[in-house]
Amino acid sequence: MVTLRCAVLDDYQGVVLSTADWDRLAGRVDVTVFREHLGGEDAVAAALADFDIVVIMRERTPFPASLIERLPKLRLLVTSGMRNASVDLAAAARAGVTVCGTGSGKASTVELTWALILGLVRNVAVENAAFHAGGPWQSTVGANLAGATLGLVGLGQIGTRMAAVAHAFGMNVLAWSQNLTGERASAAGAALAGSLPELMAASDVVSVHVVLSDRTRGLVDADALAHMKPGAFFVNTSRAAIVDQGALLTALRDNRIGGAALDVFTTEPVPADDPFRGLPNLLATPHLGYVTRENYAEYFRDTVEDIEAFLAGTPIRELS
Repeated sequence: MVTLRCAVLDDYQGVVLSTADWDRLAGRVDVTVFREHLGGEDAVAAALADFDIVVIMRERTPFPASLIERLPKLRLLVTSGMRNASVDLAAAARAGVTVCGTGSGKASTVELTWALILGLVRNVAVENAAFHAGGPWQSTVGANLAGATLGLVGLGQIGTRMAAVAHAFGMNVLAWSQNLTGERASAAGAALAGSLPELMAASDVVSVHVVLSDRTRGLVDADALAHMKPGAFFVNTSRAAIVDQGALLTALRDNRIGGAALDVFTTEPVPADDPFRGLPNLLATPHLGYVTRENYAEYFRDTVEDIEAFLAGTPIRELS
């Protein structure tokens, strides 16, 4: 029996092999884990040249057509979740590469988003840093969420859950997206904003929850950000490209808004010299929205199942 080689990429925490029963593949698949990010396309192509199967985590390592074409041995690509905008599915199909997904834990993104919102409005990171550094006792004044307005850009599964939590805090909820109707908004406990600028202007906290697509790329632009209240907060745990990064950077540098919280960035890991680093009014986390023990257990359990099914000639959870 031929033993296939499988590469698991971007295991930052070194937990992949302990999260699922990879022994089920013993004797058929030789698994190699890469903990460090491989970097640019040339480095990825060189490192993966001899692998038949590659497992990727979300968009940590993109697989455009140019990379797929440089990996002639690749037969199976497994991505966490059932959607990955960084994989060129058409190019994979042309190259005869099967692409499979896994279950996706959405609840964790909601939880992290609220952690970021609370961290912003109560200055948690600033006060925590001062406490451990022996700094001043109370240097900031926070704000209440009760009575404030949460503006949701997108009211799908995640946005609907965001609205439910907002009501528990006693917040008002506005929502907007290109296809959102008043009936759907009302069913989720939100009022429909007439436009994106209207939502931005009326909200004390704006949170982005739309899927990245050609239609939503750059959706939150300089004009939209300019409509925000001077003390309002902006949160993005969806995808960086939905927001004009230059416009957001300018708004933060000029203190035109109260602050922002980001879990997603154009380049990940974020370079040391990235201009977003060091901004005092930015609360940032390294794309942790889906990084939980429960989600990892689901992802890699399904990954092993995907590989077993592929070996049996009956692929499951195929993406196309």
